[in-house]
Amino acid sequence: MKIAIIGAGKWGQALYHAYSQNNNVVINSRSPKDIENFVTLKEALSYEYLVMAIPAQTVRSWMEESFEDRGQNILVASKGIETSTGSFLNEVYGQFVSDNRLAYISGPSFATEVQQSLPTALKISSTNTELAEIYANALPPFIKGYVDSDVVGAEVAGAYKNVIAIAGGVCDGLALGNNARAALISRGLVEMTRFGEYFGAKSKTFLSLGGAGDLFLTASSQLSRNYRVGLGLSQGKSLDNILEELGEVAEGIPTTKALYHIAEKKGIYLPIANEVYQMLEGKDPLNSVKDLLDNSEDD
Repeated sequence: MKIAIIGAGKWGQALYHAYSQNNNVVINSRSPKDIENFVTLKEALSYEYLVMAIPAQTVRSWMEESFEDRGQNILVASKGIETSTGSFLNEVYGQFVSDNRLAYISGPSFATEVQQSLPTALKISSTNTELAEIYANALPPFIKGYVDSDVVGAEVAGAYKNVIAIAGGVCDGLALGNNARAALISRGLVEMTRFGEYFGAKSKTFLSLGGAGDLFLTASSQLSRNYRVGLGLSQGKSLDNILEELGEVAEGIPTTKALYHIAEKKGIYLPIANEVYQMLEGKDPLNSVKDLLDNSEDD
């Protein structure tokens, strides 16, 4: 296959490494990178199969300013909810490209380990299962690819796990123990499932690679940028200082804000996401822990 990766951050470069094993792959980003097969955007957009690995909050502006529709198929590798509108990425991309040309990748996959060719399992979701299978079959031998059609579930799980990962970092940063972390992650799974089902996602999606698999990984490891945001919050650091130290995009931050406003508007019960939002706004993490423990609302 001829595949162009758009976005050369860590995840974009990891997918470039993976898809390059058995395919003709090029890569492009707004800032030039010293990477083999780095090409101009014009050349990248001439490829039939694209992999979009750009930050979720910049997708709309990128599509408006840079995309040229030549009938390409797109694999969305970003995870998040658009803060300004509360839109899922399938809704954003769907304003520019028909659903049958869109697929979404999810699953437990730290970029560092993918670049080391360590065993990984990923899920490709699309309403066009034939397209999902094309992207899955193009993965290298060290990645096991699964296919399904629950786009909304994949979207919600991929975005929500970053929010729970922030909470996981806070939990470990405060040295609350293994019991607390296990409780947090399991309740986080319940919470993201509740949210996803509200928007029509299938409950079983949240027990799959893209749901529980990605959540367990991201919410318990310092390799996760969002987990490190939580560690910083637990240490009393300001959000600006945390982001400066991180030096990377942490999608969980804008996604938390989007979830908070969606929950307020729709009346969805999201206690963990709510407390993460409050901590990002300056609430003492110990007070958030106390309020979560005192929360008696029936789930």
